[in-house]
Amino acid sequence: MLKQTGLDVECGTGARTKMNRIRLDLPKTHYFDACCVGESTTNHLYFKTKEVLFIKAKGRGSRSRTNLDRYGFPRGYLARQKFFFGFQTGDMVKAVVPRGKYQGVWFGEVACRKTGSFDIKGKDGKRIAQGINYRYVQVIQRFDGYAYGKGGRNLRKVQFLVVPKGRGFLA
Repeated sequence: MLKQTGLDVECGTGARTKMNRIRLDLPKTHYFDACCVGESTTNHLYFKTKEVLFIKAKGRGSRSRTNLDRYGFPRGYLARQKFFFGFQTGDMVKAVVPRGKYQGVWFGEVACRKTGSFDIKGKDGKRIAQGINYRYVQVIQRFDGYAYGKGGRNLRKVQFLVVPKGRGFLA
């Protein structure tokens, strides 16, 4: 059916794809494997960019308003609203904390509480600052259900967090 379209049709094996990928010194990723399929792979590939935008679906929470324990009994109840003091869990934020244990400038993903005391999670998903008042927090990017990350050509592991250029987690 594809040959009836008049376009060139070529079949390749996984071994041929791997051979081409090794010859071109490319990492084993889906988008580079697509460049290496088949016999017609050229000796040189020219990429117009050095970075790849990774998008990961994270969802927007669950409809369930009750946490259950392993036996199915109610363990706790979630808040009825999703926004607290103008923030939503998952927003990318910058927190400038003037004093206290977590004094400094923090960038990360916010976990909101009804009390206005927020936690900030870093690139690896671990809590880096806890109990930060909402008045010290500014939104960088609203949570839209996706995590974004950039990766280079020799990338082996992707970090899904966009941080302003030239800034670390503690500036």
